[in-house]
Amino acid sequence: MSSLLIRDATLPDGRTGLDILCADGRIANLAPRISASAARTIDAGGMLVAPPFVDAHFHMDSTLTYGMPRVNASGTLLEGIALWGELKPTLVQDVIVERALAYCDWAVGRGLLAIRSHVDTSDPRLLAVEALLHVRERVKPYLDLQLVAFPQDGLLRSPGALHNLKRALSMGVDVVGGIPHFERTTADGAESVRILCEIAADLGKRVDMHCDETDDPMSRHVETLACQAQRLGLQGRVAGSHLTSMHSMDNDYVSKLIPLLREAGVAAIANPLINITLQGRHDTYPKRRGMTRVPELLAAGVPVAFGHDCVMDPWYPLGSGDMLEVAAMGLHVAQMTGQDAMRACFDAVTATPAAILGLEGYGLAPGRRADLVLLQARDPVEAIRLRAARLAVVRAGKVVATSPPARATLDLPGRPATVDWTLPGAP
Repeated sequence: MSSLLIRDATLPDGRTGLDILCADGRIANLAPRISASAARTIDAGGMLVAPPFVDAHFHMDSTLTYGMPRVNASGTLLEGIALWGELKPTLVQDVIVERALAYCDWAVGRGLLAIRSHVDTSDPRLLAVEALLHVRERVKPYLDLQLVAFPQDGLLRSPGALHNLKRALSMGVDVVGGIPHFERTTADGAESVRILCEIAADLGKRVDMHCDETDDPMSRHVETLACQAQRLGLQGRVAGSHLTSMHSMDNDYVSKLIPLLREAGVAAIANPLINITLQGRHDTYPKRRGMTRVPELLAAGVPVAFGHDCVMDPWYPLGSGDMLEVAAMGLHVAQMTGQDAMRACFDAVTATPAAILGLEGYGLAPGRRADLVLLQARDPVEAIRLRAARLAVVRAGKVVATSPPARATLDLPGRPATVDWTLPGAP
């Protein structure tokens, strides 16, 4: 007997009336009216079944530390970095583990089953690295956690940073990270990109760099990242995160830069919630939006994913692990309100980051992993609009989380008894 059968599902690509049979942790069949028995059957009732949400950019070592050692009074990126510097010497490994596990619980409840987390390697004790390596093993049965070695204080700017990063990679960290715009000079930033990409090429690792997270249009390290990716044959394994300086660059330069990213196989990861709050802080009015050029990158064929980046930490006082909230903010900031554009925002928190992370077996097709989310929505656009309830979250064919449908009971003369915010008369 199979483990799970979901009946009458709608898929993100628009197909309706499909059944999904899960067995041995995989999707065994996907077709209309499957004749089979299962240990558990769920009637989707025409609602949307999607592959799980994927967060392409997060900082799990700092999550849930808001107010420690004090609140970020200015709300700025630099004060957040300073606060994190104050907090690091006081970190205790067990506490990092417990906070990270608590956040993973939040994530599973939201249908978020894969996270790429940057972990600060600047502390020579590597407490956060050890903690998150432990968390990665603890959550493996229900969540894919991919770790990025992140020299938060600068690879060349911080003494011992290169040694610490190499130690972290030897301990089992998955991805090579960097922060070239935080180095002392532009030349040092470019040199850090070269060093880090060569390390990744030698070790067969992926690359994901915080790149040009600034309003300065002359911060152009993503150009160097693309050059090194192409030189070292890293196409398809490199991502530039944030890329916020691109929103301030002149169009002539961007018309050269974006095709270069496409040719080099470099993906872009925007972080809408954080980009819109941290960037443009030196502006009066008009204020810049602070997010990279998502529609233009997509139009040129550059993969673009959205990340949550922060939840209740020195940089961001809000958040709950809801990638539909991230998609909604990205949609608004990038003014992506066409039907295809809104669906691209749903892809930016599902299929696109899954490809960037290189997740094996991701997606809804026979033979793929039986990881999926039943949403209280009829299509991806409605899911974003409603921040749809996750009616069921499935990992390897087992239901690991459920939520009740979102609806309100009304007591109005001549009106329906309940409302669920879908369009009247919708099927």
